[in-house]
Amino acid sequence: VQLQASGGGLVQAGGPLRLTCAASGRAFRTYTVAWFRQAPGKEREFVARVTRGTGTPYYKDSVKGRFTISKDNAKNTVYLQMNSLKPEDTAVYYCAADGTINIAASYNYWGQGTLVTVSS
Repeated sequence: VQLQASGGGLVQAGGPLRLTCAASGRAFRTYTVAWFRQAPGKEREFVARVTRGTGTPYYKDSVKGRFTISKDNAKNTVYLQMNSLKPEDTAVYYCAADGTINIAASYNYWGQGTLVTVSS
């Protein structure tokens, strides 16, 4: 599976962005797909995931109510809609597939990352 993340950019605090993770190869519906982020000088952290099968979403506590992860199996694409962005959301965002819960090391496939910068 090859993953291509896109949609990052510069946005003012309070604004929205939508990230897209497009997959080629094996169908996304067979994988749990997640978004992680890594800010400068910090470790990569879990943001959200959507499970295979039921498509149940899970979120990092600090993004609950602001971010929404969704999967379009027909398009082999996963989205991360980010609203009410805060400066602390600034990071490189990565999509990942075929992993376990919130553990980055467990994911077998990664996209290249897309930079999100939130200005105050």
